[in-house]
Amino acid sequence: MDRKEVKKLESIFRKISSKELVGAEFRDSPLIYSVIGFLPACEGTDQAMLIGNLGYLLAQQGFNTCIVDFKVFNPNLYYLFGVDPPARGKGLIRVLKSDKADMREDIASTSEENLYLLSPSPYDLLEEYFEFGFAHIEQVLATLKGMFDIILLDIPYNPPLEFCTGAMKHCHIGYFTAAERIEAPGNMTKLLDFAASIGISTAKFTSVIMMNLHEIGLDYKVFKQMGFQIAAALPFVKAATAYTQDGKLYVKDHPLQNKAFMKEMNRLRDSIINQ
Repeated sequence: MDRKEVKKLESIFRKISSKELVGAEFRDSPLIYSVIGFLPACEGTDQAMLIGNLGYLLAQQGFNTCIVDFKVFNPNLYYLFGVDPPARGKGLIRVLKSDKADMREDIASTSEENLYLLSPSPYDLLEEYFEFGFAHIEQVLATLKGMFDIILLDIPYNPPLEFCTGAMKHCHIGYFTAAERIEAPGNMTKLLDFAASIGISTAKFTSVIMMNLHEIGLDYKVFKQMGFQIAAALPFVKAATAYTQDGKLYVKDHPLQNKAFMKEMNRLRDSIINQ
């Protein structure tokens, strides 16, 4: 991390008042609902592509944005932003273990202004994450809310795992992401039923973002019939998928962006900003 990046990150940390941390998010952030969760309902959603590009669009509007990769068993967002993954025992797992940890060593500053990433290390052992519960996740998100304007959560679809249901519990707004798969509405309903059974409010997860649409004739009415609303519908764009595979941001780097794709991405950005 160069000197300029360190200076930027330190300015973020100065937003934490040591004596008045409680309620800091309401004073510092222009958004009341600042923690946004994304949860895949099926295979083929390319959720990393969505969150990475959306994070960039929000950061470009001047919002200090932190993306948290809760896919503790298979993190991949660090690759999209071209940053080195944390070493074993660093990154997300270190801030989960102690609320006294200095996050400057664990939050990665991306090459994009106002855009940061908190990621687990791909070298951590899987069993190391089984010791964490809802309280650990709440503590991390409470700290981040005092530092950043917007926090985007990449949540794994793994109901028994606290990083799934814990993140659902503590986010303000939730989106399912779904591709044209017949099982998607059922998977969404089953997860919400499970979350409700353990006391988690499910009202914030009623929106779905349709991803990689091929117009194969899926009956979208089923989503409405099951109580969901479609917040955005992004067409499949080969270049966007290819850019993600190459560790690039389509909305920033591609010279000829798909108009329908950009329209829906901007619609999502505006819905978060103009909440």
